[in-house]
Amino acid sequence: MTTGVKRKTVLLVHPGAEMFGSDRMLLESATGLAEAGARVVVALPSSGLLVPPLRAAGAEVVILPMLVLRKVLLTPRGLPRLFRDMFRGLGAAWRLIGRVRPDAVYVSTIIIPQWPLVARLRGTRAVSHVHEAEASGSTLVNRLLYMPHLASVRTLVNSRFSLDTIRRALPALADRTRIVANGVASPPHPAPPRPRIDGALRVLYVGRLSPRKGPDLVIDAAAAVQAEGRPVEVTLLGAVFEGYEWYERELRARAAETGVSVTFAGFHADIWPFLAEADVLVVPSRVDEPFGNTAVEGVLGLRPVIASDSSGLREAAGGYATAQLVAPDDAPAIAAALDDVCARWDDLVGSVAESRDEALRRHAPAVYRAGVTAGVLD
Repeated sequence: MTTGVKRKTVLLVHPGAEMFGSDRMLLESATGLAEAGARVVVALPSSGLLVPPLRAAGAEVVILPMLVLRKVLLTPRGLPRLFRDMFRGLGAAWRLIGRVRPDAVYVSTIIIPQWPLVARLRGTRAVSHVHEAEASGSTLVNRLLYMPHLASVRTLVNSRFSLDTIRRALPALADRTRIVANGVASPPHPAPPRPRIDGALRVLYVGRLSPRKGPDLVIDAAAAVQAEGRPVEVTLLGAVFEGYEWYERELRARAAETGVSVTFAGFHADIWPFLAEADVLVVPSRVDEPFGNTAVEGVLGLRPVIASDSSGLREAAGGYATAQLVAPDDAPAIAAALDDVCARWDDLVGSVAESRDEALRRHAPAVYRAGVTAGVLD
């Protein structure tokens, strides 16, 4: 850092402390800003798995109350908590900005809507990073969710699909938006795939156990393949949101009913050992995804990928010889793709290294970090 130049301070605000897609991107953003010489302060609503790597990257971490928009808050039972979090969050945000005096506030996701507004009232430059996009949802709802981010001087998104979704809902916000493709890290030497499929086909799902994400489709597809005489083993790597425990019970019942061997592995921050044991990764989202880090991780992990042919998943998984796109919400289509993986196994094994090289070029973490740093500090 040049002598005599004031070190900039950036306050990053994020709605959780787990290690799913947007959490990992927040970590990459913090790392890039710290590498650029900024003082990085990260505000979170709770502690969790994200905190130790943030501190290891050089960030200061502050836990404070904030309004995080969840569906449960938009119900009659949730309204008291909504108003409580709103008022507590306003005060906490106002005080923290006053104490830290950042040069910029980086607002990660659209579900913490107070922060761009408080930053604006405090006379502080805000940059919003949108990780959500549902083109199939209500335009009015999308507009309401995006509107607070008009208080930011700039918006970052992770895909062309996300930008187009914003443009349909709120053109004024799209006009100040930049695309910064997600950076996806991977081990330098991932485990190669099996030379041949001996025994059961090993299928991996990574993500929330949520109806929106479609892990039940993986079980149904595996059941269809197994009915044809090929054994299948499914691993579901992920956990439910609080309040969705009923869905995990349904998944377990479905596995028992179909006779498919399903391992409920729970959440693990390190997915690579699970990819090393898998033959194929399935990303079966029923709803729009702004991007699809998991699909890219599958390609980087030298595994064939089957993903829904929709939204940002097309950008994440499209253009790779080892990735197939299938109709969303269609278990038979996933089953057919699994059969195709088995039939073309030799060709796919021969192409995984080339696909990985292309994914490394498209989604190098260093490129992502530089894009975010330029978007926040320029």
